[in-house]
Amino acid sequence: MRITRTLMTMGLASMMLQSPAATINMMGPDDPVNPLLQQSTLPYGAPDFSKIKSSDYLPAIQTAIQQQREEINAILANKKKPTFENTILALEKSGVLLDRVTSIFFGLVSADKTPEIAETERKVMPMLTELENDITFNPELFQRVKYVYDHQYKSLKGEDKKLLEETYKSFVRSGALLPPDKMERMKAINLRIAELQQQWGDLLPSATNNSVIWVNNVEELAGLSDADIAQCKKDAESRGGKTPYCIVIINTTQQPILASLDNRQLRKRVYEASRHRADGERSFNTFPIVVEIAKLRAEKAELMGYDNYASLSLEKTMAKKPEQVYSFLQRLVSEYESKADAETKAIEAYARKTMGSDFQLQPYDRFYFSAKMKKEECNFSEDDVKPYFNIDSVLVNGVFYAANRVYGLSFKERKDIPTYHPDMKVWEVTDKDGKTLAIFYNDYFRRPTKRGGAWMSSFAKQSGLRQQIPLIYNVCNNAKAPDGQPSLISWDEVTTLFHEFGHAIHGILSNCKYNTLSGTAVARDFVEMPSQFNEFFASVPEIFDHYAKHTDTGEPMPAALKEKMLNSINFHSAYGLGENLTASCLDMAWHMLPSNEIPTAAEAPAFETEALRKIGLLNPQIPPRYSTSYFNHVWGGGYAAGYYSYLWTEVLADNIADYFKAHGPLNPEVGQALRDKILSRGNTKDLMEMFTDFTGMKAPDPSSLLKARGL
Repeated sequence: MRITRTLMTMGLASMMLQSPAATINMMGPDDPVNPLLQQSTLPYGAPDFSKIKSSDYLPAIQTAIQQQREEINAILANKKKPTFENTILALEKSGVLLDRVTSIFFGLVSADKTPEIAETERKVMPMLTELENDITFNPELFQRVKYVYDHQYKSLKGEDKKLLEETYKSFVRSGALLPPDKMERMKAINLRIAELQQQWGDLLPSATNNSVIWVNNVEELAGLSDADIAQCKKDAESRGGKTPYCIVIINTTQQPILASLDNRQLRKRVYEASRHRADGERSFNTFPIVVEIAKLRAEKAELMGYDNYASLSLEKTMAKKPEQVYSFLQRLVSEYESKADAETKAIEAYARKTMGSDFQLQPYDRFYFSAKMKKEECNFSEDDVKPYFNIDSVLVNGVFYAANRVYGLSFKERKDIPTYHPDMKVWEVTDKDGKTLAIFYNDYFRRPTKRGGAWMSSFAKQSGLRQQIPLIYNVCNNAKAPDGQPSLISWDEVTTLFHEFGHAIHGILSNCKYNTLSGTAVARDFVEMPSQFNEFFASVPEIFDHYAKHTDTGEPMPAALKEKMLNSINFHSAYGLGENLTASCLDMAWHMLPSNEIPTAAEAPAFETEALRKIGLLNPQIPPRYSTSYFNHVWGGGYAAGYYSYLWTEVLADNIADYFKAHGPLNPEVGQALRDKILSRGNTKDLMEMFTDFTGMKAPDPSSLLKARGL
């Protein structure tokens, strides 16, 4: 997904800890001022990256941890009867400094992880995990929270009631009711998982960077556009120039470049490098990390009285139980299988026209021949439309324009607000009445210090209590054109920009009192709904015509080409559904295991194969979007037993898109209703109630997904 790791269970980050004072490195009177420990003087509290140095993060986090200890000590020292105000609200008000500093720091961990940032991460993760442990397992603090829950829950209303509920349940889900011996074991598990996820965060990007495919001469790159060849040359130079060209692996299994490469042997090299980036040579093999994380998660669930980690994790989602998830996925699998087989046979039959009757289609051939079929049957290619997708126009004339038409938002570039990298841009977001709502950063181009994928997060969330507007950012991994040339992107990358901005809109339009409940602080199987829905606007004719203009002439895309492209969006769409289904089922398979059945690192590849065979998805032509060894959402992010949520929320998004189509796709009244009933509400209300309030539907309709995908 697209969203970065959350350190504290609910942003509580606010409890008394008993770590030795020696771990705290407070600044003396002669030390230079640490800008992270000062309130920013920039507009709206934006981080001043012109002053922040990498060396500032460690002492700032240490100081902020100590400050939290003092704030929580004050709560515990209160001798009065626990109340919402002196306990729950006091917790919510505490930890602001640590929240601010870590939000900035972990933005860089994901997007600009220099060696110094990586070293700081290694040092601070144990401190932060210890903080979280002591939050969860402080008996005196939990008893105060429990007392308030037992005595005031029924009398509270609105956000106050929801904050109390989420605070109490967060403690309970984390193990606050465990007996002392199990509590100690849970603390140890949490610390070890944090260590392992940090190792994963270091190892996977290294494995991916190590898997670049070096290319000796330009002839091997036949089929690529001049711009793509120039990017291969630039990528090789930035990685030491071992050969004149190289192909960089992105985070998914299939690589988009395979659609263009004529050289079959090179296609195979690219695919194999992608598929086996993290399961081969020992120094880049992630399986030992994977199986240990899986085992520890299963043990956590067992300590809490659950059969497996999926049951524990899903309890706080819309799906609630693994059975619900499997029922949902199985319905899609049954609809998908015959269409996937027919799609594969059609591609292979097409390939045999030129390759011979004995040609056997391989997964690294699929994109190549599918693209040729698409060009022939739809009479256009991706290269025909790419000149119309200048990333700057897509953002300003597409993404921003849609937000203006639907929600009344305006965007003004702010060159006076510094960023952590020169590729970034900053925008001030204002409402229809001229009031500033948010600051929006975008960081769209790939570099070796950035992890793969695309995501949204924030340097600060919206909070009425804190009087804080949201400082939101989107990060992608698009290729950057040489200086002076426009950066052109594919249709998939266009929809990714709309997708990630859907997450941003969820944060920008938040209007909640409490930081803990605001913005995207919702269940995993709801949080992807605003982003998937926002993709809808990319192909709305009035929006499309506004941004899809030729980068040289400024002319709109010709009507005939536009019709061909939009009609081809669902060309061979069974593949996209299949790769998501396989990844979702693979995630569930790992997290349905009890701790004594977790395979060893050596057995992990066979487990993946068998898990997919059992559910009927073992299809070499359609591998998982992410294989176990590089499934960052699951092992490095927050989507354990939750990757299904992309498909689940796609259903919600398609239902909402159908409502927009019926009432006017750019109708500002409908946009305002979505804003009022869902996008501004954060986690302040039951999520299904929000969905019903807007659509009028009592339950989501999965048939919309298959219809939207042309299946």
